[in-house]
Amino acid sequence: MLCDHCGQNEAEVHLTQIVDNEMTTVHLCPACAAEKGLDAGTAAKNLPLSDFLAQMGKAALAEEEASLIGPCSYCHTTVDDFRRTGRLGCPHCYSVFETQLRAILRRIHGSTSHMGKVYVPPTSEAAERSARLAGLRRKLQRAVEAEDFESAAVIRDQIREIEAAIER
Repeated sequence: MLCDHCGQNEAEVHLTQIVDNEMTTVHLCPACAAEKGLDAGTAAKNLPLSDFLAQMGKAALAEEEASLIGPCSYCHTTVDDFRRTGRLGCPHCYSVFETQLRAILRRIHGSTSHMGKVYVPPTSEAAERSARLAGLRRKLQRAVEAEDFESAAVIRDQIREIEAAIER
């Protein structure tokens, strides 16, 4: 793929931006990327997540600051362990390494607080069926107690239809 800016060199930097829910992707060669102020070095390579987080951590925390923070008192994970693996050892690590995590999140996402929409799961068909079955069973019980056997037979058939649909 050729560079979108110069149209001559092979594009190695692929910049995707989302502004006002509009996504634009620009493909640039290293020279044009440098001209626009983008670093085509380690950021453009396909690094594993642990390496990416380690790079982010190095920028966010100086080595002398890392030595001041002790290991997690619960699982004994250190800042170096976190940098090397990209993983925390336990839930307590979030409190111990809060400063580093906030700096990393700020660099990755631009903020440390969630600004998006709240996820609302769709209503489950299984939950609706089970609620409908429970209601029909209550109606069936009342019909039997009232000795209204004709209504009870209709309700029984409705219950069987729903249960047969579940088994399919």
